Amino acid sequence: MDPAASFIDVLKLSADRSSVAEDEFRRSIAERMKELEKQRSFAFRRLNLMKELSGVIAQAESEEIAVAVATAVLRPKLGWVNDSEARSEVLSRFAPVAQAMFASLVPSADDNEEKPDVIESLREFETWYAATHPNPFWVLFENYMPETPVVDF
Repeated sequence: MDPAASFIDVLKLSADRSSVAEDEFRRSIAERMKELEKQRSFAFRRLNLMKELSGVIAQAESEEIAVAVATAVLRPKLGWVNDSEARSEVLSRFAPVAQAMFASLVPSADDNEEKPDVIESLREFETWYAATHPNPFWVLFENYMPETPVVDF
């Protein structure tokens, strides 16, 4: 047996362990990056939707109209052209968010009147959606639109 073999084996084992540790670290960083990308993406989808909804809801004359315009904005954003029971349930569960937005945007006669918490309403909707669906609500905004060829007639 080669006398150098024992310390070479130890150094080889150390190098292999370092390589494994580096691979695990890179894998964990990649997973963390994906998670942060998803969080950022969802945060901006949330912001953009709520900003757009606040613009149309602020012009609504009643809570009922606010819910209707919120639904009218939400449907095309989700690519929903047709109705289904599941889609109707999502829209009806989103209605309290629109109602809270309307109530928070409408000036009240009493300055001490507590405004509804829109963020909490949205959080409750997201929690319900997460509990009843396999993916978060914001994944719905990833609807793929296939390219259609341009045809001249």
